[in-house]
Amino acid sequence: MINLTINGIPVSVPEGSTILQAAKLANVRIPTLCYLKDVQCVGSCRMCLVEASGARGLVAACVYPVSEGMDVKTNTPRVRKSRKTTIELILSTHKKKCLSCPRSMNCELQKLALEYNAEEDRFGTDHDVKPVDNFSASVVRDNSKCVMCTRCVAACNNQTIGAIGPKNRGYAKEIGSPYDVSLAFTPCVNCGQCIVACPVGALYEKSAVADVWGAIVNPEKQVVFYTAPSIRATLGESFGLPVGTNVEGKMITAIKQLGDVKCFNMDITADLTIMEEANELLDRLKTGKPVPMFTSCCPGWIKFAEHYYPELLPNLSTCKSPQEMFSAVLKTYYCEKNGIDPENLYVVSVIPCTAKKFEVSRKELGEYTDAALTTRELAKMINEAGIDFANLPDGEYDMPFGEASGAGAIFGATGGVMEAALRTAAYKLGGSGAPLEFEQVRGTDGVKEAEYTVGDTTVKVAVASGLGNARKVIEDIKSGKKNYTFVEIMACPGGCINGGGQPYIHDEVRNNTDLKTLRSKALYDYDKTRKVRTSHTTPAVETLYKEYFIFPNSHKAHELLHTSYSKRDKY
Repeated sequence: MINLTINGIPVSVPEGSTILQAAKLANVRIPTLCYLKDVQCVGSCRMCLVEASGARGLVAACVYPVSEGMDVKTNTPRVRKSRKTTIELILSTHKKKCLSCPRSMNCELQKLALEYNAEEDRFGTDHDVKPVDNFSASVVRDNSKCVMCTRCVAACNNQTIGAIGPKNRGYAKEIGSPYDVSLAFTPCVNCGQCIVACPVGALYEKSAVADVWGAIVNPEKQVVFYTAPSIRATLGESFGLPVGTNVEGKMITAIKQLGDVKCFNMDITADLTIMEEANELLDRLKTGKPVPMFTSCCPGWIKFAEHYYPELLPNLSTCKSPQEMFSAVLKTYYCEKNGIDPENLYVVSVIPCTAKKFEVSRKELGEYTDAALTTRELAKMINEAGIDFANLPDGEYDMPFGEASGAGAIFGATGGVMEAALRTAAYKLGGSGAPLEFEQVRGTDGVKEAEYTVGDTTVKVAVASGLGNARKVIEDIKSGKKNYTFVEIMACPGGCINGGGQPYIHDEVRNNTDLKTLRSKALYDYDKTRKVRTSHTTPAVETLYKEYFIFPNSHKAHELLHTSYSKRDKY
């Protein structure tokens, strides 16, 4: 252990720790801008500069190692002046349209400028107005607001995509795509991890808010919302509630107060996905079709496979995602049942994921979804409507798509899809005594493995979240090092609870809180309270098969609930 003092506070930390890590243990706050836990630590922005004994000048706390007896000062006049000057230099090249910026009031640069009383025009305003790249179906880039922290680049590289990166040098340096093409024409998988990493408004999702408001006030449209499993565990963060608070009831009430709309539960088509996927896996095992079978509910992962591993496309489950299944069910079964012209039904999904916006545009999925709103966009609409979210009473989903299983709810956490599928597959193979808890596939580790024997069948499974981890698993499979029966892959680290459309969280919280664990816990706690905990016993799913699909993987089910995918060029 290394002993040092920070602002006179003694602290002991393991050898190799940085000053920033030591400051956290001493409860001393040091501001950061380019640093982001689990994403990047490069010391380039110079916001975390401190005085340290033995150092010739100010040092970057996020990368500077501690030493025995070191005396650190984080709040001297010299340090404060340096930070203020840094902010003012950044502001001199930053497009300061703060009032209309998507990150207004939730911007790391804005927050630091206020804290250090920075003068926004001390060094003038000398930025080029760069064109906004809005050709992507999911992600908008505005380089005029970029502060060159490179967190987006690190996030993209962690995903092993590399769709964006720094180019040029010195004052001409900027972030862009190879050959200066739009993100829409790169192997970008639309995961949105660059958006949640960006500290300012240089990256944001392509908004569907105006379109949804337009549909709500259109007398010819009947509007239905349905909410993804993870939204209940994250939406409250947009309204100041603690991370991991389950706000399902308030969320439903808020959506219904937006206008004359119905609100359904996407957990039901998560259950429907399991019915189709589990039966597809069992069929593959019986008939010798390609294994391992990979899950197909994550559109970021699907596009990744199309770009980088097209040889594995036959191994992907043919099931559509829960979003696309629900929209297909609504535009067919629900409309037929209620005498509605599908053209007049406006279907809105509320999702944690910017890749779902791209998925909506995929013609092979049937184009049943009219709009996909991120968690952030729903929060924006609730605020626009003047709704006091924190004090809302709990509401209930509309029927017939209200009550779902706990298995559907855990879809939002990495390993949740696998566990939900295992619950149903275990029942099919082992009967009513099959287990409900599959602890080995839980947790936020990037890669998890397990082996289960049910009846006469042994199933080897793997779970990967984050495309860097997905690539490791795939390479192990291709080399013969690993042999699995079933593999779950989520593009975002931690799964949907950490999706690119989830609420903006200030760096101080993100760097010091285990968001993935707290959000996942909310879903697993919710699962434990459900009367129904397996997808095959969900009443709404039973009704859908009885009245419409007949049985899993039927001709009708394949017509509406399944799809196929094709190879994409890398550039």
